[in-house]
Amino acid sequence: MNKITVIIAIIALSVNYSMAKTSDSIIVKSVEGDMAPIVRKILEEADTEDIHLIFEKGVYKFLPDYAVGKYLEITNHGNGYKRIIFNFDKFRTVTIEGNGAEFIFHGQAMPFLFVGCESINVSNLVIDWDIPFTFLGEVLAINKEEGWRDIKPFKDGFSWQLKNGQIEFPNVDGFNYNYLGSTLAFDPVEKRPVHGAWDIHSKPRWVEKLPDGNLRFHEPLKHYPPVGSLLSSKGDREHDRYAPAFDFKTSSNINLDGIVVHHALGMGFLFERSENIQMNNCGIFLRKGTNRVISTTADATHFCNCKGSILLENCRFENMLDDGTNVHGTYVVIDKIIDNKTLLVKLMHFEQRGFNFAEPGDEVWFIKQPSPERQETNVVSKVKTINDEFIEISFDSPMPQDLKSGDILENKTWNPEFTMRGCTIRNHRARNVVLKTPLKTVIENNIFSSMMASILFRGETFFWFESGAVNDVLIQNNTFEYCTYSGAEHSILYITPRLGKTFDESALYDRNIRFINNTIHNFGNRIVNADRVEGLTIKNNKIIKSFSAKELYPNRPLIQLTNCQNTLIEGNSYEGDCETAIKTDEFSKATLTSKRNKGFK
Repeated sequence: MNKITVIIAIIALSVNYSMAKTSDSIIVKSVEGDMAPIVRKILEEADTEDIHLIFEKGVYKFLPDYAVGKYLEITNHGNGYKRIIFNFDKFRTVTIEGNGAEFIFHGQAMPFLFVGCESINVSNLVIDWDIPFTFLGEVLAINKEEGWRDIKPFKDGFSWQLKNGQIEFPNVDGFNYNYLGSTLAFDPVEKRPVHGAWDIHSKPRWVEKLPDGNLRFHEPLKHYPPVGSLLSSKGDREHDRYAPAFDFKTSSNINLDGIVVHHALGMGFLFERSENIQMNNCGIFLRKGTNRVISTTADATHFCNCKGSILLENCRFENMLDDGTNVHGTYVVIDKIIDNKTLLVKLMHFEQRGFNFAEPGDEVWFIKQPSPERQETNVVSKVKTINDEFIEISFDSPMPQDLKSGDILENKTWNPEFTMRGCTIRNHRARNVVLKTPLKTVIENNIFSSMMASILFRGETFFWFESGAVNDVLIQNNTFEYCTYSGAEHSILYITPRLGKTFDESALYDRNIRFINNTIHNFGNRIVNADRVEGLTIKNNKIIKSFSAKELYPNRPLIQLTNCQNTLIEGNSYEGDCETAIKTDEFSKATLTSKRNKGFK
């Protein structure tokens, strides 16, 4: 079929755009003004389940005013009414060729939503905001005795106002955060959190404008930022995660290639109950030459109750305000047992509200306190959502007779195999990688630099209620350089279940974690801190202590084991001045094998 060029005039919007159609694609060109109504019209009028959009290279601007609006429940974000620019909720397959196009968003907008798609291919796009949803300023002076700090606020590219003695930002389309909220100090040269940085919850008593135009924040702090650092705030916790740049719900066969996100009002890429995902050559990082220090205001990537195979390869994640990636399931708590086949469960965290925990046909584990072990399973036959907090679940066969309120459930069906290969993650708050899937996990040939733990294992029933225990993890051939520089103490490999008080805090939890052939250059000695692990292997790693930064927690062991079983520490080498290489409790020591380690004291 020959290409037919169709010129469509949208009279009501006083906008013209050209759209070239082929038998299976729509070519979209950039025009001046808001592109949101144009995109909305294309998607609404598409009479196919298989849509293919090709964007010509250029700059496309999107406003929320005429975007599709709907109430959304988004895990690890704030639920609410969202303005969605690209709403893919009626298509079987979606293909988007970006050709290097830059999509610039304004205000409270959700760029991409995919719901129930069977195949998704998105490539070569750049995502950014015209005005970031952060406040940034240089620390000029502090006074701990009087409880104030002087800040030179950034104005170029940022939006804020001083009103009634308080900073209001981002001051966009009438929206402002209630207070400064989550605040962190960044190194102005390296553009990463400062050495020894602490998270600050900032809510000044009042903010004073000084004669020179700078601002004095009257607020006693437990940890003051250093003079000369850049102090960045992202707002109050109830509102500071509007939406991810990309949200994939109940979708499958997702391929993302060459997508770069410079800013987002939440996570970069969120995958909820989706399967078979590949991300290649994607990035979360600052635009070159920018005066910003924040890319996404939450995780770069996040996988919640996904299944199938997940691959992240040759990606670059920098300057987020949370983890590089988090792979986890969800624990729900039994609120009431209705009969021998039916129970009422509760979603525990406020950012889990409305989450689709299970559907008929899913297999579920029962976890009975005080043991954290996955025990009996059953198949879901019926799900009745009472509201966004409580769900009634019925099963094919009778449940365990000793089940009781307070026990927890974990979805066995929705867990993925996960591979991260050839990625670089650095210059951001929190952890590089957080892992909580029982299936095969491989982390290899990556470059990591972390503020907190570099790789964290923490299934927990304490706050987030993110499941669960791992069974098969290989971490090999990675480079760790300048890690764990948070003010709070962490370790490069940190295995630390956090279960509620009703669970046995000494019972084994994670299993079969192999930390092999990695190279570590770090200012501190805290390399591995493991709690409640069976079958931990630490082998053939090269550890070199660097003296380029201040050691924050001296006199710590290289490896610390608590309540661990069958640990192997073999063939590692260490160059530095650590007094204690391995520290264990009696339980861990009984089944520990340590041999052929060089430089260990």
